[in-house]
Amino acid sequence: MGALAEHPPRSRPSVTVLMDGVRRAWMAELLKRDNRILDAQVMASLRQGTAFFASTALLAVGGTLALIGNVDPLAGLAREIGAEAPSPLVWQVRLLPAALLLTVAFLRFAWSNRVFGHASVMMAAVPSDPLDPHAPRRAEAAAALLVRASRDFNRGLRALYMALASAAWLAGPLALTLASAALAALLLWREFASVPRAVLDDG
Repeated sequence: MGALAEHPPRSRPSVTVLMDGVRRAWMAELLKRDNRILDAQVMASLRQGTAFFASTALLAVGGTLALIGNVDPLAGLAREIGAEAPSPLVWQVRLLPAALLLTVAFLRFAWSNRVFGHASVMMAAVPSDPLDPHAPRRAEAAAALLVRASRDFNRGLRALYMALASAAWLAGPLALTLASAALAALLLWREFASVPRAVLDDG
């Protein structure tokens, strides 16, 4: 799913690819501005968002690992709803993919935050004079860093979504299959058929 979002058919670009173009256009406009307070505010917002998701993913990893260590609450819930409770080992195996995916999400978000920091420094290094020979090259480098940071952020989000879908395995293989199919459909819709995509395509 991620590969399709990042490398879509040329005839149908995804939200990810369209936003990459917008980020490059942003850095092209940066070259023309003397006052870059707005750019600094946007970068601060982006970094704040990645930090929030990184901390959330880390807390979720801790909660999932704690649940793997003590599956009694899951067994009790199964008994309350009249479902057959599998053995503790089965619960633990079914929780393991969620823990791994949440760990991947945390690492992606943390790295995205770091690369956004690199991009901020590169943006600050872009000379105010657009005729300076270093200005276009540094603006292009800042754009490339923004694209990389954003892609890692998107990969972290997909890992988070997949972790949620994998948790459906607790209800059985059928629930996992349905959740995975629903997630795939949702991600495809967001990248290729959503309203934001149409707006970006028109822009």
